[in-house]
Amino acid sequence: MVPVFEREMLARGQARPVNWRGRSGRFYALAPERIEDFSFRGSELYLIALGHHVLWVGSAEDLVGDPVSRARFRLAMDCADRAFHVETSADEIERLTVLWDLEGAEPAVGLNAA
Repeated sequence: MVPVFEREMLARGQARPVNWRGRSGRFYALAPERIEDFSFRGSELYLIALGHHVLWVGSAEDLVGDPVSRARFRLAMDCADRAFHVETSADEIERLTVLWDLEGAEPAVGLNAA
């Protein structure tokens, strides 16, 4: 992730990004969100997890347009203990690739997202 992103987050009082490794091996710097205060902003992507297990990845658009995603999101929110904002571009193919990659993601132990 670019340092500008981290500076903007720290300026807004948000937590430092944490690294997760997707199923492809690619690393993602995810911005933690308080699960108690979680809400969607526009068409932004989010990862909802319980510990180190990804429960749901998507956006508000996925909830509106996909009943399966909506059901998975409801279940995820019932037991999730963490949420993350996912930085991605507006390109639809990249977004779908990131969704697929993060569904099998795990925290990257020992790496700092600095």
